[in-house]
Amino acid sequence: MRMGGRAVKNRWLVIVVLTGVILIGAVGRAATSPVDISGTWTFSVDLEDGGHGDPTFVFTQVKEELSGSYDGPLGKHKVAGTVKDNKAVFGFEFSNEEQTRRATYTGVIESATKMSGTVEFTGGPRGKWTAVKK
Repeated sequence: MRMGGRAVKNRWLVIVVLTGVILIGAVGRAATSPVDISGTWTFSVDLEDGGHGDPTFVFTQVKEELSGSYDGPLGKHKVAGTVKDNKAVFGFEFSNEEQTRRATYTGVIESATKMSGTVEFTGGPRGKWTAVKK
């Protein structure tokens, strides 16, 4: 079966358009999949009141759920949070001056090995942090 020049051009146009649609769909799905931040991370935290700390977080991520541990100036604590797209929110409770307080970290996952964001302590200072994966 022999096709004319116009039929061949139309067939190639359909193939190119469908390939583009498939690639755009794949890129869109990849952009919305959360990066897996499981592993050990070294943080550098600078507080507005001049305080500084270099805690270590160990994360385990299952889909959008985050769990793990904190080991730093506030002791050792269990961590829980979420990861959605390139955003992570996690934290832990700790006792300070006989009160239970919460540290909440909110950040942007810049790559599989780098994050940055803000931290807020109930009844305490706020700050900024950066983190690198070991």
